[in-house]
Amino acid sequence: MRLRLTPRETSFYDMFAAAASNLVTASKLLTELLGAEVSARPEIAERMRAAEHAGDDTTHAIMRQLNASFITPFDREDIYALASQLDDVMDYMEEAVDLVVLYQLDELPPQVADQIEVLVRASELTAEAMPRLRTMKDLTEYWIEINRLENQADQIHRKLLAHLFSGAYDALTVLKLKGIVDVLEEAADGFEHVANTVETIAVKES
Repeated sequence: MRLRLTPRETSFYDMFAAAASNLVTASKLLTELLGAEVSARPEIAERMRAAEHAGDDTTHAIMRQLNASFITPFDREDIYALASQLDDVMDYMEEAVDLVVLYQLDELPPQVADQIEVLVRASELTAEAMPRLRTMKDLTEYWIEINRLENQADQIHRKLLAHLFSGAYDALTVLKLKGIVDVLEEAADGFEHVANTVETIAVKES
């Protein structure tokens, strides 16, 4: 552990925890969307937008604190990367909900539920991991499991694409559904990017 002689700004830990907790809220809204009637989807999308705005507020607070802090708990570029990546995941999930509403699709392929299940689990693991940045302990299993989930998400995504191009849908519906499943895959990739940054931070601080 590197020796530090000056007190460090610790509010970053709380803000990262808040950002990750907000991702759990977002992933559960995705689950809610699956079982909702078409008429109920705009209200869910509105709540997702509120969650996305809350995420933006947290990201901006982290950046302001970063600019105002002379001493930070870990490298400044890693703080910036972690905040940006958490924000990216939120943006992807919000975009997926927005596309479902805008495209006015009657139903989604059943395998989309598998994609969302992966995102729910990844969000929960991320929310559990963020408070452990204070001590840098017990984080290895987190990034290993996130990597496993991302591999699972890749497999689900490939099977979904095969299903979409199987002839079960007309061309316009294929384009709409592909846009949604692709952005859900981006969210899964985003969780892995977060975990990779956490691993980098942990290695540097060890």
